[in-house]
Amino acid sequence: MASRTTPKDVFLHLLAIVMLYVSVTSILTLLFQYVNELFPDVLTAEYSYRAGADLDLIRTASAALIVVFPVYLLVSWLLRRDITASPEKADLPVRRWLLHLTLFLAALIIIVDLVTLMYHFLSGELTMRFLLKVLAVLLVAAAVFGYELWELRKHSTASRVPRNSAVSSGAVAFLAIVGGFIIIGSPFQQRQLRFDMRRIGDLTVLQNQIVDFWINKDRLPSSAGDLRNELQGFIPPQDPLTGDPYEYRPVSALSFELCATFATELAKDDATGRLPSAYGPYGEPQAELWAHGKGRSCFTRTIDPERYREQLLYRKGIPAQAVP
Repeated sequence: MASRTTPKDVFLHLLAIVMLYVSVTSILTLLFQYVNELFPDVLTAEYSYRAGADLDLIRTASAALIVVFPVYLLVSWLLRRDITASPEKADLPVRRWLLHLTLFLAALIIIVDLVTLMYHFLSGELTMRFLLKVLAVLLVAAAVFGYELWELRKHSTASRVPRNSAVSSGAVAFLAIVGGFIIIGSPFQQRQLRFDMRRIGDLTVLQNQIVDFWINKDRLPSSAGDLRNELQGFIPPQDPLTGDPYEYRPVSALSFELCATFATELAKDDATGRLPSAYGPYGEPQAELWAHGKGRSCFTRTIDPERYREQLLYRKGIPAQAVP
């Protein structure tokens, strides 16, 4: 006798399939970013400003996997328990439709993946970075296809395949999450990093305000307090953790120094996308501009009057076209 589909059955099967799709997408996202980290592409960095992994994508995929994958395992266990208690539920229309849909999508992904591989092979553009990504998609899609195909067939309720699949997929998910922590660091390290990115942002604001002060008054401020402007609502920023003011010191008529104390290190060739923008206003790499070690670091800046020629002439009321 065929079992009647209940709202509970629809809910559990839909939830399971959505959790499966999100889990697979998260795992592939993490694998792709790990490949990017191991095999950075300079050409990609020209467009995305990142040669290596995208830390935001790793954080998002890791968070999704930590929450979603256990839900998928739990719902799959509940469904398996229902089928064990009522074997006729294996033939529920909603179950078979969703299994066939997943088979179709997995098969489509495998075909597109192989077509992409052949296209790049014929174009002579195969790289280790590309091959590893193709392999990751192929293995994950094939694993999903194989398991969903097994689910469609009649099996003994005592089969150990579901349990073994849960253990193996759980191990893959665990390793993918661990890899994310290795690359992006612990939550504590991430918080320290965010404080340092805030410090760089504050120093950038201070630097711009100092240049504006020089343009308008033809001299550097004697202290950071001179930048305070109640009319425009500008107050020199302070360290977000300690509340101490950042160090500022004029070095010469056109040079000044800014200092801050950092909790982490930023290398000159950093390409992880940590900085809010990759390049400065004149095309200089931001990582090189603000490279620093742990602890107190200082940055010396020298104003080039030629770069601000039009602003200086405007302040003096002289049209730029009038000056050769």
